[in-house]
Amino acid sequence: MSCIEQMKYKILQEKTTFKVAREYIEKNSDEVYYVPPGYKIFKDYYVIGVPPIALGAKGNALVFTYTKPCYGTFVLTIDDEGSKKEIERLREMETKNVIASLKKDKPFESSKAPPTSYEDVWKK
Repeated sequence: MSCIEQMKYKILQEKTTFKVAREYIEKNSDEVYYVPPGYKIFKDYYVIGVPPIALGAKGNALVFTYTKPCYGTFVLTIDDEGSKKEIERLREMETKNVIASLKKDKPFESSKAPPTSYEDVWKK
């Protein structure tokens, strides 16, 4: 597939922010996977946004953000054979590159601990 617009998708939210889109995906998905910016889905589509970027699975449907220049960020869902493959790929990669959680069981945690004070910032 070369373009998301050529796929059969459903718009769940339109013209939203990355934060609101992530919260929507976290609340409305059975499984949530966090990926880095530039993660590739459907072979040709790169997910962009502010990390952590959430991808959701609801049944066999993949729920994800789609940003279109000049139009904003959308939350889309696609339920077809390709989305089933993407969900399986996310599950397989969970232990390697993707931090997964099951609907609010584990919040996203950065591997880098934040500095505890202003002085600690300058010590590093």
